[in-house]
Amino acid sequence: MATRKTFDEALSKVPEVTLLFWVIKIAATTLGETAGDALSMSLNLGYAVSTGIFSIIFALFVAAQIKSKQYSPFFYWATIIATTTLGTTIADYVDRTLGIGYLGGSLILLGLLFTSLFIWYRNSGSISVNNIQSAKSEAFYWLTIMFSQTLGTALGDWTADTQGLGYTGAALIFSGLLLLFTFLYVWTKVSKTFLFWAAFVLTRPLGAVLGDFLDKPVSHGGLDLSRFGASLILLAFIIMCLVIFKSKAAKLAH
Repeated sequence: MATRKTFDEALSKVPEVTLLFWVIKIAATTLGETAGDALSMSLNLGYAVSTGIFSIIFALFVAAQIKSKQYSPFFYWATIIATTTLGTTIADYVDRTLGIGYLGGSLILLGLLFTSLFIWYRNSGSISVNNIQSAKSEAFYWLTIMFSQTLGTALGDWTADTQGLGYTGAALIFSGLLLLFTFLYVWTKVSKTFLFWAAFVLTRPLGAVLGDFLDKPVSHGGLDLSRFGASLILLAFIIMCLVIFKSKAAKLAH
């Protein structure tokens, strides 16, 4: 039995969904916002060029992640950061450059997210993170994550800017929704898979508004911090969490 358990854990390349997972996820999504804006805005590369750069990085990390044989905390979270920086520039390109707007962009990305989940389910019979046992499932996993990160960016901008709630108001709303999902997870029988993906999506707009709060001008409700400085601090925090606290691989379901 012990040998089988060790074998299962070695096969899993995603981490256990614990409090540490969500803390790092929120930090990573905030980093994605500041780092994405640093490349597209601070360096004036624009959304299209920045999206192209981050797309290449995303593809390389995902390919290497799928090829790897075991879970690596640093490698896994590097791939997550790649998805969230890419999500930032894609959402900004769709919303601003294409002129679709935050709401229109959010609806399109929501449709893409549902489509990815539906095709994934039809191909593997499950969209649970505890059932990622093939290269195909893992590819769908990362594609779904990329869409969720992009949707979250658009949703965060729509809530904070279009709805006029500001960064702190939007952050309070998304934090409250995450607390609600935590309550549902602990005290109800609502599908754990549904709650996971709902919370996964919501951490992205929370990170988006937190990132904007850090680097946007004071006149726009932000702290006007350096995007590069904020990104380095967030990256150091993530690394510190991974070094101090042990992140274990999730057990595969049978």
